[in-house]
Amino acid sequence: MGDRALSRRGFLAASAAAGLGMTALSGCGGDSDGGSSGTTTVEWWNISTTQPAKDVWAGLAKKFEAQNPKVKIKIVQLENDAYKSKMTALTASGKLPDIFHTWGGGVLKQQVDAGLVEDLTDRTKPWSDGLLSAAKKPYLLDDRLYGIPFDIGMIGFWYNKALFKQAGIATPPTTWSGFLDAVGKLKSAGITPLALAGKETWTGMYYWAYLAMRTAGAGALEKANDDKDFTGAEFVQAGQHLKELVDLQPFQRGFLGAAYSSPTGQAAAVGNGKSAMELMGQWAPVVQADAGKGLGDDLGFFPFPEVEGGKGAITEVFGGGGGHALRQGAPQAAVDFLEFFASEATDLELVKKTGAIPVVPAAEKALTDPNLKAVQAQLKGSTGFQLYLDQAYAPALGQEVNDSVGALIAGSKSPEQVTESITQTAKEEQ
Repeated sequence: MGDRALSRRGFLAASAAAGLGMTALSGCGGDSDGGSSGTTTVEWWNISTTQPAKDVWAGLAKKFEAQNPKVKIKIVQLENDAYKSKMTALTASGKLPDIFHTWGGGVLKQQVDAGLVEDLTDRTKPWSDGLLSAAKKPYLLDDRLYGIPFDIGMIGFWYNKALFKQAGIATPPTTWSGFLDAVGKLKSAGITPLALAGKETWTGMYYWAYLAMRTAGAGALEKANDDKDFTGAEFVQAGQHLKELVDLQPFQRGFLGAAYSSPTGQAAAVGNGKSAMELMGQWAPVVQADAGKGLGDDLGFFPFPEVEGGKGAITEVFGGGGGHALRQGAPQAAVDFLEFFASEATDLELVKKTGAIPVVPAAEKALTDPNLKAVQAQLKGSTGFQLYLDQAYAPALGQEVNDSVGALIAGSKSPEQVTESITQTAKEEQ
């Protein structure tokens, strides 16, 4: 499944560039099974750092421990970017946590190619066959299952209905020109149209990725990755459309230094009614309420608009879900925990308490929030799907997409330079 030495070199280079030494990597995997007390300690790394998910997940770990008295779940929770950096370094060291968060795609593939991830196909078959097939897709490599999903969703616009009404916007826009018009109306009404966490460049990547899908079609990003060439005219057009938006100065003051989930960040700006929209995933309402006040009934959702004349359709969606993978040789207790986490009872709790989109069909009955129902309906009616680029692609390439798009938004790269930089990195990854 690929050149293990090459993939490990790639990870070593990436971790060195991130300035992450190996001194911080002890304690992960390898020492979990069997202790003098006869207790198995399973280390679980996840990114659920905001409420209510943080407490819900800790409660689930306690519930599993109560059902399995000889197992101890050691939780390590890290914010998104910190998690990605740590995992890059851990992969380079060859020592992953027993259970770790994964989005699947190219990042998981490199970990699998390096021989670091457990093949779950046979060990989970009696119960994983019952999970939604679309939710499992990002974790299937060569028809083998390397991750178990706990969520599925998509990126779209979350907006403040009251602010739209104040600006005279009757319905959410369905075209890019209509979206730019809505941004103009919001600004004219003295309302900040969009919140963006410019400090965390994955948030800006969503705009370019969707615009690329809308101009070139859903399959174009996968083909460009296969061809190692992102310089096509339609990708340049995606950057030009994004620059059109940036030139309108739609983002909150100080956005380039803003984080996503901090009290002064992107989610809080929307949740506190200071910005009218954010482009974010299905978890947005929960984070808005945790970082800010939350909008309640004033919160709405709409899909990313079509680009007039583009090859893509509004029914082609960009997103993904969350899943768990295991390190190679993880103890049976780790597999048992994944089964517990993928059960109907757990999924019902996740849907009710954290707003997760269910991956167990029987848990769909718990989905009552109208916005999350709209997300699920959009997913079910989708005609194309693209996984997050910083997960679909190899780590270095995904990071380059994020960084180059971030530079375009900051004004230091042109649309052409974005495609050239991404292409250069793609070729270097060969």
